[in-house]
This record gives sequence, C-alpha cells and structure tokens, in this order.
Amino acid sequence: MARSTGPILAAGTVTIVNRVVFNTEPVDWRVPIGVGIAAVSLALIERVSEPLAVGIAWIALITTLIAPVGAKKSPVESALDWWNQK
Repeated sequence: MARSTGPILAAGTVTIVNRVVFNTEPVDWRVPIGVGIAAVSLALIERVSEPLAVGIAWIALITTLIAPVGAKKSPVESALDWWNQK
C-alpha cells in the first residue's frame, strides 16, 4: 500500500462520519467514489514523487478536519458539539 493511501482514506472517513453521524444526513456516495479516485491518483503520483503525494494526502486530511464545508461546521466542531450533547 502506498504511504499516501492512509491519510487520504482517513480524510474520506472523516467526511463521511461528519455527514452521517454528526449531522444525521444520508450517505453521499460521491465522497467514497472521489476518495477512491484520489487514493489511486496519489498512489500513481507517488511513483514519480513520493514526498509530493504524501504531502498532498496529509494536507487534504488536515484541511478536511478543520475546514467547514458550505454552511456546515468543520468535523472538529461537529465532533465537539456531538460529544458535549451526550
């Protein structure tokens, strides 16, 4: 498995958990498909430049964690709100 695969799959998982668990929305199947395409693409880029592909994957994960999407909260904010409600 490529070194960039773990972080990009984690970014996709965080996105899905944020939508389904924290915001009680249905699964948007474009997310897993896009994450799969991104993982394959980064694995191919990794053959040319491993540091570039790994860096892009980690930047994607960090951005996914802290950036709000649309009018929604970021996954970190959603997780904190969800945790404090329980």
